[in-house]
Amino acid sequence: MVAVNPLALPGVYAPQEDTALLAGALSEEPLLPGAHVLDVGTGTGALALEAARRGTRVTAVDVSWRAVYSTRLNAWRERLPVRVHRGNLFTPVRGQSFDLILTNPPYVPAPAGARTGRGTARAWDGGGDGRLLLDRICVEAPQLLRPGGVLLMVHSALSDPASTLTVLRASGLKASVTRRRRIPFGPVLREREEWLRERGLLSADEENEELVVVRAELPC
Repeated sequence: MVAVNPLALPGVYAPQEDTALLAGALSEEPLLPGAHVLDVGTGTGALALEAARRGTRVTAVDVSWRAVYSTRLNAWRERLPVRVHRGNLFTPVRGQSFDLILTNPPYVPAPAGARTGRGTARAWDGGGDGRLLLDRICVEAPQLLRPGGVLLMVHSALSDPASTLTVLRASGLKASVTRRRRIPFGPVLREREEWLRERGLLSADEENEELVVVRAELPC
């Protein structure tokens, strides 16, 4: 897991296995001090703080004001210089470029009629196929990467990693799945288990979810 357990205001997604998996991938990136890092959908700021501890210049973005306040509070607690903006995905940083982009976006497939985009659920609900925001990130993130820059993104195998790789490669990035981890179903998947099986996203005997980290690099 991340080095320090960050505070999460009510309604803010607390770090879980997907955060830890992405933090592990971050730890393997050869970042130089002063590198520009962007954390999109920062939540508590756990990943932004991990990057800041390495002497990078970090910008964090979240659409939730409570997430923004949580990240600012956690950065203040650790005396780490993290710039935090409220906004939808990349809107607050248009025209900027980064050496590394981190994102743990909403990716859980949601039945029609689910109250997506509201409350805590907007931290995980990704539309009917889980790709409501994943596809936007795959299209928009490459435009903000510097040559040699890297995108690290975590999501569920339920939301089609092959499509993620296809879209990123179509944008000219070298993309691959670099980490995988199987975890027991959490409360959200337990609640949607029957629906996921009906859609064919889960087999009849499947009891674990696979998480993946996608790494995509813009060639120099």
